[in-house]
Amino acid sequence: MNALLHHALVDLGILVSVCAGLALAPSPLVNPPQVPFGVRVPPHRAGAPEVTAQRRHYRVRLLSVGVATAGPVLLASAGLDRPGVGGLGGALLVTVAAIVLWSRAHRALVDVKERGGWYRQTRQGAVADTSLRTDPVRFPWPWALPAVVTVVVSVLAGVAVYPDLSAELTLPYLSADGTVHPRYTTTPWTAFAFVIAQALLTAAVAGTVAAVLRARADLDVSRPKTGAALYRRYLTSLCRSLLATAALMDMMLLGLSAMAWSEIRSQPLTALVIGLPCLATLAIAAHLLLRVGPGGRRLPAAVIDPAEADTGLVPRDDDRFWYGAGALYINADDPAVLVTPRIGIGWTVNLGNPRFLALTSVLVALAVATLTVTTITA
Repeated sequence: MNALLHHALVDLGILVSVCAGLALAPSPLVNPPQVPFGVRVPPHRAGAPEVTAQRRHYRVRLLSVGVATAGPVLLASAGLDRPGVGGLGGALLVTVAAIVLWSRAHRALVDVKERGGWYRQTRQGAVADTSLRTDPVRFPWPWALPAVVTVVVSVLAGVAVYPDLSAELTLPYLSADGTVHPRYTTTPWTAFAFVIAQALLTAAVAGTVAAVLRARADLDVSRPKTGAALYRRYLTSLCRSLLATAALMDMMLLGLSAMAWSEIRSQPLTALVIGLPCLATLAIAAHLLLRVGPGGRRLPAAVIDPAEADTGLVPRDDDRFWYGAGALYINADDPAVLVTPRIGIGWTVNLGNPRFLALTSVLVALAVATLTVTTITA
């Protein structure tokens, strides 16, 4: 394939992918429908014409920016030797535009909500299910086994081959010029670099799962019993998906370790080792978006109790604790460290929680101390 055409396809592919993802950002497919553009609205207002209009304006303007950016991206592809640079620059520009458009839509909905009195004559409330503490969702240990086994196999294989390794190793990594294979002196750190990454990744994901199992539940205040049952299924699905993703990434790192230990530099094999786990991870993400949804809203309705009466409550209007157009939650009086986000699926951190601030301070201090010691001894 002509090099110029290859560069143009790579750059346009990056730009189109980013535009498509950002265009989907305000969709109920990605975000809870009751917080469009990070603004809390009553459930009966989630499909209001004002909300629909802001979604349409956001998408039209964002796609217009994407189309206008395509020309400069193609010119960059023709003038630069490295594929992807122009596409990344265009993607950055589109991302900045998306942030501006999102913020404008956020402010517009806040104004509409206040002028229209959307929360007048509504009964606001919050619910909690104490059984999530007395009988919590259990850690899905069977789903953690593939990742743990992969790490153990990697350690045993590394210990077996380490005595016979050559004096230098090639550790592949992806750069702007493609996959490169720099050589490093063989030491335990270089020989087990990917294995160490496996262990850290597995521990981080397991810790994340353990934390979210104790996170505060965001339940449907109109039907608390149904909401609690649905949240349990949502929590189970999300934790299993996280552990499955960790196993896939560990398998990818095991493949890279094997290539480094055996001195294999095959580009097709490298693409296969990296590509297959990444494609499987994308399939898991698609499952979460299409079959689970934010807060489990697209899970099968088998948990709905038809006998449960509607409480008549709506979620509390807590916009005052959300900053950055609904991206940041800061509430020093809230004991929860993890809360349901207003953008995307999963959880976000309460940046005002004293425990989180103390832990962050300790980690930053340790990082600075490690960097200082490393610099002095280098």
